[in-house]
This record gives sequence, structure tokens and C-alpha cells, in this order.
Amino acid sequence: MAKFDKIDIAILDELQRDGRLSNVELAERVGLSESACLRRVKGLDAKGVITHYAAHLDATGVGLPGTVFVRVSLSSQREEQLLTFEDAVAHVPEVMECYLMSGDVDYIIRVVVKDAPDYERVHHILTSLPGVDRVHSSFALRTILRRSRLPISKGQS
Repeated sequence: MAKFDKIDIAILDELQRDGRLSNVELAERVGLSESACLRRVKGLDAKGVITHYAAHLDATGVGLPGTVFVRVSLSSQREEQLLTFEDAVAHVPEVMECYLMSGDVDYIIRVVVKDAPDYERVHHILTSLPGVDRVHSSFALRTILRRSRLPISKGQS
């Protein structure tokens, strides 16, 4: 686990709040000169701490109000089978997240869809992926909490 000083934590926290901040604004908020701030951000980028910058879209606003959590079991847990499945699932655009799990299923996937008929289409794609043995789906009724900011300011210094 990487250790960060107070300035790194402040930079990361500010960028998580607003990734569109200019270097001038960021430097002012964290109390650094512009050149020092830019060096710090480039260093965090180079270390892979900052992985990318993106806009967060409202799923309902772009016509994808449905969230489905899909539990997938494969017919085998051999490394080759896992890698083949992981490569294939990465090409399904409706799959937003995919996690290899311990326990009674191999993967949990978060899928976004327009509605139930749209999920039926996606379900057919998922069940056709290599190695898939069983698929169990649960529709989210309502989002209670969804975060994109990591709690780095807690105990990281």
C-alpha cells in the first residue's frame, strides 16, 4: 500500500471531487505553487495511483435506468477457463463491473440495461460466454448509495 503525505492526500481528494480542476485551481486549493503541484500530479500518475480521468454520467439520463447484478458460475475454475471468460466478458458493453469472487459463485457482474426485455438480450449474451455454467440475476430496485470517491483521507498519512 502506498503511503501519501498530507499534500498528496489533498491533491487526490480534490481530484476525486472534481477531475476537471485546472492545475492553477488545484495548486491554490492544496497550497502549492503551480509547478510543484504539477510535479506531484505527474508523480501520482506515473505511480499508477491516478488511473484515468472521466465524466460520470447519469444512467437514467442516457436511457439505461436498469441495474442488474449477475452471479456467474463457470463449468471449471482452471486458470485458462477464467482468463477466457474474463476476456470475453470485457467485450460486453453493458457490463460495467466484473469481480472474481470467493464463495459459491465465480463472478459478480454489474450490468446496465434499458428494461427487462433489454436484459433478456444481455442475458443471452452472458449465458453464451465461454465456460458459463449458471447465471443468477437480481434487478436492483433502487440505488441507495453509490460512491466514486475513495476514502483516502482516513488513515493514509
